[in-house]
Amino acid sequence: MKLLVVEDEDKMRELLDRGLSEAGFEVDVAPDGVTGLQLALDNSYTLMVLDAMLPGLDGFEVCRQLRQRGSSTSILMLTARYEIDSRILGLDAGADDYMVKPFSFAELLARLRALVRRGLQTWPQYIEKGGVRGDAQNKKVIYGSTEVVLTATEFDLFRCLFEKSDAALSRARILEAVWEFPFNGSSNIVDQYVGYLRKKLSPLSQVITIETVRTLGYRLVLNTSGSDTK
Repeated sequence: MKLLVVEDEDKMRELLDRGLSEAGFEVDVAPDGVTGLQLALDNSYTLMVLDAMLPGLDGFEVCRQLRQRGSSTSILMLTARYEIDSRILGLDAGADDYMVKPFSFAELLARLRALVRRGLQTWPQYIEKGGVRGDAQNKKVIYGSTEVVLTATEFDLFRCLFEKSDAALSRARILEAVWEFPFNGSSNIVDQYVGYLRKKLSPLSQVITIETVRTLGYRLVLNTSGSDTK
């Protein structure tokens, strides 16, 4: 399975190259954004580990250009701990997941395996309730003439909540359904992604609401009975 690492720090790039190769991936590496983008356009990679801060062309622009050109490569972005806003920028650019440096290599492998499994899963192209349609192939939520494009992870979170709409789901259940990780009480990744999803779905806020269920998790509520879908 082909994987591209785009990382400008020599030591980190070498560690990722060696560790991922030992884990069974066929690894290519790039030291900057321009080289990484060209490699990604010239080759077919299943996965990309992409640093946010790169010389020449930063990781956000690399990700954005790949998505604009129709790339379906699953992208995991790496950000420094102090780059809080960069996580949002990366997801908005089309990244599927992110990790904060320093990170556990075992967790990196787990996240990459989850992205691979997600890509191999076959789902019905459309899921629909109350006139709201989820397009699994194109990662879109559609209601009337409004279309909202999501990243792969955001769409998986939407599907998890949408399929159980009106039911309260715990953070542990969401984490295991979307990321396939056992729940860690200190993890706030579910809360962060719910925030991203709420922001993306704001054009549909009159018909889709994601409610916080205190001490438990979240509930997606549909309110389409009196809405105009035209």
